[in-house]
Amino acid sequence: MNINKLILIVEKKIKKNISLEYINIEDKTFIHKKHKTHQSGKFHLKLSIKHSESDKINKIELTKKIYKILDKELKKYIHSIQILIN
Repeated sequence: MNINKLILIVEKKIKKNISLEYINIEDKTFIHKKHKTHQSGKFHLKLSIKHSESDKINKIELTKKIYKILDKELKKYIHSIQILIN
């Protein structure tokens, strides 16, 4: 899978399951390219999110929800994920 397709899948899945005001997904794979554990086809993503559920769910619960939503992608295509919630 290429990074652009992965970003589209991640964005679509999150938007479908979480009420968002804003989402930005960045490819930060270059950070891991020289690491011994880097694997080709595994990516580092940075998610910046502003959500509409702030009165219903805290940041920890929202992070857990994102991990659950992206379970398949985390197992197959994502080496590392950084989640910033505003």
